[in-house]
Amino acid sequence: MVEEEKKTKIFEGKRVRTHWDEEKEKWFFSIVDVVAVLTDSDFQTARNYWKVLKHRLAEEGNQTVTNCNQLKMLAEDGKLRETDVGDTEQILRLIQSIPSKKAEPFKLWLAKVGNERIDETHNPELAFDRAMKTYLKKGYSKEWINQRLKTIEVRKELTDEWERAGIEEEHEFAILTDEITKAWSNLSIKDYKKLKNLKKENLRDNMTNLELILNMLAEVTTNEISKRENPEGFSESVEIARKGGSIAGNARKEIESITGKEVVTDEDYLTEKEKVLRQKRKKKLLEVNI
Repeated sequence: MVEEEKKTKIFEGKRVRTHWDEEKEKWFFSIVDVVAVLTDSDFQTARNYWKVLKHRLAEEGNQTVTNCNQLKMLAEDGKLRETDVGDTEQILRLIQSIPSKKAEPFKLWLAKVGNERIDETHNPELAFDRAMKTYLKKGYSKEWINQRLKTIEVRKELTDEWERAGIEEEHEFAILTDEITKAWSNLSIKDYKKLKNLKKENLRDNMTNLELILNMLAEVTTNEISKRENPEGFSESVEIARKGGSIAGNARKEIESITGKEVVTDEDYLTEKEKVLRQKRKKKLLEVNI
């Protein structure tokens, strides 16, 4: 998944864990949380209710709701745990299966949540404004944020080009991205994250300005080469990804030759002071959401 956002939203005082998938452009909702709202019950009761309902729906052949995905979401104990989730269509089907006086108000709430992203689709500037505010709260400077937002725009243009070339599978997008990264940084994404001591954190959010610029150069170049060579399918796109990444890789080597310093390091963009502030904000956010 290219970019993703995880949040907790509130309906009539009850939390509903949500996940926005940037690539699929869909909201996913924790089914147990939705059941808790509709049945006005606590988490354990709602989990048991969903277990029984899921079994009954499966027996009735209702595949729309029971074929749900699982995503890791923040549990009450503060840990990330696999949770049954449904998109808006599945949640609407679920509502039909649960007698509840809150069904209609919840439908309106779903529409309101979805409308945030619909507005941003028609006016992308709203999405950039939201991202700017989020990064500022995390302690990033406006200069870094402007650079980061530009990388998002560049990335979207590249994935659009890959789709035009016939790339459809998520794992193919991941492989192509990895090929670009290896070609310019001499590290796979896995090794790059390991170098920066990252686990689930976003790699680009932990790049320095120079790393971001070179990564963007690699993706812009790959996009331009792809449009010129007009590849068909995955294998041809892999070769183009390597070409685009190599051009940025040559730029990296030249910079290192002149400055005498490595471009790709374990350095995080944020200063130590900003890291402390970020950790405090993160802890406070977790306390609010739990």
